[in-house]
Amino acid sequence: MLKLLAIDDNRENLGLITATLEDQSVEILTASDAEVGFEMFLRFRPRIILLDLVMPKVSGMELLERIVAVDQGVEVILMTAHYSTDSAVEAIQKGASDYLTKPIEVEKLRSRIAKLILEAQKREMTLRLDQELIDAYQFEGMVGRSPLMMEVFARIRRVAPHFRTVLVTGATGTGKELAALALHRLSPAARGPFVVCNCSTLVESLVESELFGHVRGAFTGAIQDKPGLFEHADGGTIFLDEIGELSQAAQAKLLRVLQDHQVQRVGSVVPRNIDVRVVAATHRNLKTMVHDGQFREDLYYRLAVVEIALPTLANRREDLPLLERYFIEKFAEEYKRPIAGLVRRAQTCLATYPWPGNIRELENVIGGACMMVEGNLIDIGDLPERFRVPLTAEVLMDDKFLSLEEVQRRHVINVLEGVGGNKMRAAEILGIGRATIYQLLSKMKLEERTDESA
Repeated sequence: MLKLLAIDDNRENLGLITATLEDQSVEILTASDAEVGFEMFLRFRPRIILLDLVMPKVSGMELLERIVAVDQGVEVILMTAHYSTDSAVEAIQKGASDYLTKPIEVEKLRSRIAKLILEAQKREMTLRLDQELIDAYQFEGMVGRSPLMMEVFARIRRVAPHFRTVLVTGATGTGKELAALALHRLSPAARGPFVVCNCSTLVESLVESELFGHVRGAFTGAIQDKPGLFEHADGGTIFLDEIGELSQAAQAKLLRVLQDHQVQRVGSVVPRNIDVRVVAATHRNLKTMVHDGQFREDLYYRLAVVEIALPTLANRREDLPLLERYFIEKFAEEYKRPIAGLVRRAQTCLATYPWPGNIRELENVIGGACMMVEGNLIDIGDLPERFRVPLTAEVLMDDKFLSLEEVQRRHVINVLEGVGGNKMRAAEILGIGRATIYQLLSKMKLEERTDESA
C-alpha cells in the first residue's frame, strides 16, 4: 500500500490527518519531531509527505530540501498557518508539490490526497505496461519496436536456420554481438558453443595460432598442442568481431578455412574438418576497404552472403523509452535497489542527446545513474557531467542536430540542383509523386516569403 508520512509538531493536527485519511488507500505514518520524521522518511520511503512549515529546531523548508535531495520523486505538501505568496513560491521552487493553509480543510485534504493516490496508481500501471512492452518487444536479448529494429529481428529469424556465414554491420555500440548471439540461438547449432573473437585485439604474430591452433614445437614458446578458436567453436558458431582489423595474410588464411571447412594447426600438415557457422562483424565500411585494397574482395563476398545492418540509436529514437526502462530494471535488480524510473527532465535530457556511443553508451549511462541515485527516481544530477551541460546554440546549429523537416528541405534542394531543376526527375529520385514535390516546393516558398516579411 502507498505510504503517507505526516510530520507536524502539533499532535492534534496529526490526529486530524489520520482520522481524515483513514479510509483512503494509504498507510499513514506520523512524526511530531522533524528529525524523527526525516529518519522515518529514510526508513519507510513514503511517496507522500505532509510537512508542517514552522517547527522547532528544523524548519519545514529546510526539511523539504533534505527530503528532495534524497528523493526527487516524493510528493511533499507543506502545511502552515502563516501563508504568504513568497513562501509558497519558494516551496514550489524547492520541490514541494502543493501548499495547504491551516486550519486544514478536511475535504480539500481528502481531495488532494485522492488525486496523488490516483496519480501513483497510474504510474504503477504505466510501469506494468512498460514491462509488458519490454516482454513483447524483446528479441533474444535485444529490445526495440521501431520499424528498423522490427526489420532486423525479422531478418535474423529468416536467416538463422540456414546461414553458414553472415556479416553484421553497424556503428560501435549498436549491439552486433547480441545480433550474432541471436543468430546462433535460433540456428540448428544452438546446442553447440558460441565462441567470441575480437580481431582487433589479436597480436599479428599469433593470429594464425589463436584462430587455428598450433602443435608443440611449432614456434618458440609452443610447449604443447593447442586448439584454435575455430576448433573450440566446432559444432557451433564463431563470432569474429571487428573483422576489418585482420591483416591481409590473416584474411587469406580465413578465406581458405571458409572455403574448405578445414583448419590446419600451425606446424601441422594434417587438416582437421570443422563444422562452424561464422558471424563476422565490423563498424567499418568493408566495400570501401575493398576498393582501397585494405580488404580482400573474395573474402568480403564470402562473408557477406547475407548482411544485417544495425541502425544507430539516433535513427531509432522511438526505442529510447523502452531501452531506458529495460536497463533501469536490469540494474535495479543487479544493485538490489527500488529504482522506479526517470524524472521527466531527465527523460527530456536523454531524449535530446545525440548518443554517439549508441546502445552501449545508454547502458553505461543508466548503469552509472542507478549507482548514483539516492531515491527511487533518476534525476539529471545522477547523470554524467556531459548531460548537465545544456546544448549551446552553436552545437544546435551543427548538422547532427537538424530537425527532420530541415533535413528533408535540404535534401529536396540538393536533388533539384543535381538534376538541373527537373521536378519530374527529382520526384523519381526521391521516390515521391509529382504532386508531393510541388506541395513541398510550395511550402518552402511560403516559408521563405514569411521569413522575408518578418
